[in-house]
Amino acid sequence: MAVKYIVVPHGNPGNPEAPKKFYAQAKGSGELTLRKLSKEIAEGSTTVSDTDVLAVLNDLTKILKRHLDNGEIVRFGDFGTFQVSLTSEGAETEEKFHPSLIKNPKVAFRPGIDLKEMLATLKYEKVK
Repeated sequence: MAVKYIVVPHGNPGNPEAPKKFYAQAKGSGELTLRKLSKEIAEGSTTVSDTDVLAVLNDLTKILKRHLDNGEIVRFGDFGTFQVSLTSEGAETEEKFHPSLIKNPKVAFRPGIDLKEMLATLKYEKVK
């Protein structure tokens, strides 16, 4: 299989007069839901049902949320790491900075070794 992509034009925000350049943009080719994931995991095991796996994955989501909400980094071994990342508006001094200047909090995911190896060997296919 290959990762599908389209090519899209983007202008230069720093120079609106510059000609647009064309860039690749990944195009999804389906999705895997939590329910489908749990069934697939259960198929590889003779000891747990898809219902058991789904229950664990639902709890995992709740626990991940709780620990990220506490500001913790959550490491899932070779899978990767989750952490809250922030951007903010600037303040003239440290004393003038206040939390309302924080914008767009996100959950950052950094892939572990297995996913990094997968990324290094991706194949690509342009779609029309």
